Amino acid sequence: MKLKLLLLITGFVFCSKLYAQQNFPFANEVRDFKHQDSLSFPKSGGILFIGSSSIRLWTDLEQRFTKAQIIKRGVGGSELSQWVAYYTPYLVFPYHPHKIFIYAGENDIAAGRSAKSVADDFARLWGMIRQQLPDAEIYWLSIKQSPSRLKYYPEVIQANRLIKDFIRGKPKTYDVDLGSAILNKYTNAPDSSLFKEDYLHLNSKGYDKWQVVLAPYVK
Repeated sequence: MKLKLLLLITGFVFCSKLYAQQNFPFANEVRDFKHQDSLSFPKSGGILFIGSSSIRLWTDLEQRFTKAQIIKRGVGGSELSQWVAYYTPYLVFPYHPHKIFIYAGENDIAAGRSAKSVADDFARLWGMIRQQLPDAEIYWLSIKQSPSRLKYYPEVIQANRLIKDFIRGKPKTYDVDLGSAILNKYTNAPDSSLFKEDYLHLNSKGYDKWQVVLAPYVK
């Protein structure tokens, strides 16, 4: 009872802060997560997936990995920079996860940010997590090449390369190549049949490909 009361009070304080910060992106979605937490808070030591709509729209993520305690916290069209600036204290630290899978950065690049700035933000996010959750394993999920964002491919490739270089040698930190899994093996271009009609978000077959790659890590 005391824990539930504490969560309700924390949620109230959090919502009050959001109302005071009118520029807080996707505030309604974050409020919904905190309300959900107030009703049933995830156990410590779970496997946390965070990031943008590629996580949010993976509607059967938990059902695909039934043996794992999945906590899904995908936020709208969020950017990696917003996870650094806004979300981490609310949607990462409180859960004390054992593993954290991060998919973000695609929207940053589409908004005009450079590969270097995305890599720098990942480095900042990594530092924040390592400071607060020193025992957590961190998994970077490489930014995918979406058919509708063809002109951004060079920046996407460069961002993935820079982040992979940053990760090399870091303890409990791993680079997971999800991008290659959705490429057409004959053309080496994104397989459009794995995307929804917007050619931005994956369909079920696309998530099938991701599931195969992630299975050895989500346990």
